[in-house]
Amino acid sequence: MTAPDELMTRLRGEATGCYSWSNGPGDRYAPHSHGYEKVLYCVDGSIAFILEGEGRRLDLTAGDRMVLPSGTVHSAEVGPDGCTCIEGRR
Repeated sequence: MTAPDELMTRLRGEATGCYSWSNGPGDRYAPHSHGYEKVLYCVDGSIAFILEGEGRRLDLTAGDRMVLPSGTVHSAEVGPDGCTCIEGRR
């Protein structure tokens, strides 16, 4: 597993406005989109992103990276142990 500080260093090398966030087990995000490309690393726990228009599910666990193109409608479901993620925009 990659250390959280190393993941943040990687993220800062490819994105701006980087920050960390956490959610509890089973938390959900309703479908939404962003006006920027999102770069996200799962630092701890797990989270699934559902790409609404594609009917596809991306399951992320600690160390996994995702790039979400601007305007992509997605929802999310946090795993049974919660999650901590870091993200930025480019």
